[in-house]
Amino acid sequence: MNEGSAAVIAGVRELLPVLRERAQETEDRRALSAETVKSLTETGFFRLLQPVRFGGLEAEPLTFLEAVRMIAGACGSTGWAASVMGVHNWQLALFPDQAQQDVWGEDPATRMSSSYAPTGKARAVEGGYRLSGRWSFSSGCDHATWVLLGAIVPPGDGTPADFCTFLVPLGDYQIEDVWNTVGLRGTGSNDIVIEDAFVPAYRALSFNDTAKCVCPGQEQNPGPLYKIPYGSLFPYAITTPILGMATGAYEAHVSYTRGRVRASYVGVKAAEDPFAQVRVGRAASDLDSAWLALSTNMRELMQYTTAGERIPMPLRLRVRRDQVRGTEQAISAVDLLFENSGGRAIAVGTPIQRFWRDAHAGRVHAINDPERALSMFGRGEFGLSFADAML
Repeated sequence: MNEGSAAVIAGVRELLPVLRERAQETEDRRALSAETVKSLTETGFFRLLQPVRFGGLEAEPLTFLEAVRMIAGACGSTGWAASVMGVHNWQLALFPDQAQQDVWGEDPATRMSSSYAPTGKARAVEGGYRLSGRWSFSSGCDHATWVLLGAIVPPGDGTPADFCTFLVPLGDYQIEDVWNTVGLRGTGSNDIVIEDAFVPAYRALSFNDTAKCVCPGQEQNPGPLYKIPYGSLFPYAITTPILGMATGAYEAHVSYTRGRVRASYVGVKAAEDPFAQVRVGRAASDLDSAWLALSTNMRELMQYTTAGERIPMPLRLRVRRDQVRGTEQAISAVDLLFENSGGRAIAVGTPIQRFWRDAHAGRVHAINDPERALSMFGRGEFGLSFADAML
């Protein structure tokens, strides 16, 4: 870890007590506060995956993920929103240079939100595309002035259908406040609505290119960071905050249990219950093994890209396998901890129930579908064909 990255991690660590104190306020607000976003910006967090030529750090992906895990361990909503907004700086670096200049040319601190599910409509026109529709779950959109939206471009004159990400400025879309949920309440993941906006061709990025790890932006951003598959980094930006939430739940549970007395066993400290000890052991093991797998995989990905070598498909399949398993292990751990916390844990305002709700809300993200990812891994092991845009 270089000096710049180490400074970001140190800054994030210093911010954690403030984020813990704001966690309930963030949930009640249903969005991150301007103060929280400003504080994260001042640590340099959003610069971690940004190209050096725009003032970024081009840090190791693992540094970014470690920061996300720490933030989510203090406040699940803040960790989630920070992760998805932060990873957008990496994706924008894959777009043609003009798109990068449009966003960062005047202000390198400009932020983007996203909604990748192709729920809107795109049609090819001269010079670009016309985009219309509604997209949901755009986390952090109140703190962004651009949005990345997924849509399928229908087949044209001899051209096949294509799944693209479109980059759209705030003036061309509206934010509709619909976010009222039982978990991740503080992420402000509202709907994006567009009525027939024009998107220049250079503000579209094909998932075919990201799957091949050959994108227009690599001409200006040739570093190894930008040769990682989208289907490897973005899913980790979803699982890592969930691991962070489960880790926050673990820390809150252990702290609470040390002083708790079991009501059903007069005078017996909960920490002396051997079954409680076993549950803590299982939860800790799940969290440690999940993070170890993700860390190992990300280091191995960077070893290949740093060496200028093609990433082998078995590794890409393993990355997705361990990503969905990591989410499963986080949920298993947080469930064990919640069940072991007693009736007082369900009180509004307690950290354990908030982490439990936030982790389960994160689990329902489409990228966490275990059967799809595990089936792909199995097909690869058996020598069968497979295809997925998120690989």
